[in-house]
Amino acid sequence: MSELEAYRAKARAFLESMALKYAREARTGNTVEQDLALGREYMAAKHDAGFAGINWPVEIGGQGLTHLHKIAFDGEEMQFGMPVQFFGISLGMPVPILIHYCEDKEFVKERVRKALRGEEIWCQMFSEPSGGSDLAALRTKVEPDGNGWKMNGQKIWTSWAQYCDYGVIVTRSDPTVEKHKGLTYFWIDMRSKGVEVRPIKLAGGDSHVNEVFFDDVRVEDSQRLGAVGGGFGVSLHTLMIERYIATDSAGFGPHLDEFVKLASETDLNGKPAIEDGRMRSAIARNHAMRAGLDSITRRAFAMMMAGMQPGPEGSLQKLVAVRSRQKLSELAMDLKGNEGLAFDEHAYVKTDWGTSWLNAPTGRIAGGSDEVLLNTIAEKILGLPQDYRPDKGVPFNAIPA
Repeated sequence: MSELEAYRAKARAFLESMALKYAREARTGNTVEQDLALGREYMAAKHDAGFAGINWPVEIGGQGLTHLHKIAFDGEEMQFGMPVQFFGISLGMPVPILIHYCEDKEFVKERVRKALRGEEIWCQMFSEPSGGSDLAALRTKVEPDGNGWKMNGQKIWTSWAQYCDYGVIVTRSDPTVEKHKGLTYFWIDMRSKGVEVRPIKLAGGDSHVNEVFFDDVRVEDSQRLGAVGGGFGVSLHTLMIERYIATDSAGFGPHLDEFVKLASETDLNGKPAIEDGRMRSAIARNHAMRAGLDSITRRAFAMMMAGMQPGPEGSLQKLVAVRSRQKLSELAMDLKGNEGLAFDEHAYVKTDWGTSWLNAPTGRIAGGSDEVLLNTIAEKILGLPQDYRPDKGVPFNAIPA
């Protein structure tokens, strides 16, 4: 047995010991709040057992293992349906950005420890009603206020903000320069005076996304991440991580093994669907594509662990993975027939084909729409000329509203 196989077996033994209390069956019928409480307990147990921050450096509270170890554990964990959905964004983008840019390392260590244990949750606040895919069009502003800043504005589509303790946010600090150059990035305490969170009811029935309003919120300059005016660069760093983290090679949908299982158990024209040429072709294409994306992801994680920023290949990762997830989910729904239309409000997007199919379109917007990703690939990977921008070189406050 290889070292990685032994690690996978150890992980599975731990997960089996947790299943009775925390797995999918134990969570059936839970409210969101009950699920969150259970999730916090599970994250603490996972941390104490040495399975939190698997590929993070030991000096900040991680296990110091490889990305392959993380993939092995995540693959096993997914099969059990543990209540981890509240913590993915927190540990995926805001906390790594805090690690990279925050100068107060003792503060960082404490936040990392509590985030890994599920005691604290972080959110990421980028999108606005007037600035989604065009992030630099945002209007939430900060103005100097003594030795700090005063923040006013609104963010939207912020996942799990109603349960978050902290968040990272990009704001406009100078409207007199080009829109990309006048942005500054901060971390904020979500319990600060003047912060208001309003959940948004989605078509799927849940309310995990929110509007967040800021009314004269006081922010210390020590909460700034990166230079004044350097917020767009920090935002790109965050988005590059998001395009790797929030969309794994399955596009944050069910693993390919789940489709193989479904095709093996479903009859199509009087024989197992797995024997159908269209199904076998879809499986082969997805396997080849996901193997390539896993290779890109391993390279990106190695760069991040070495203190470097991941490259623009993350745009390729997200574009291909989420499109593939959507097509495979559609094919799975065809196989399931009427059964696929049964809605389960407690279903997890990485294990349920109906939920994956329903949510796939939003996945093609979050973290950068297809059109934005194609532009990034064209300019940053292929070296093609930049797309025409009528606002290039124009101060933000001179752009017509």
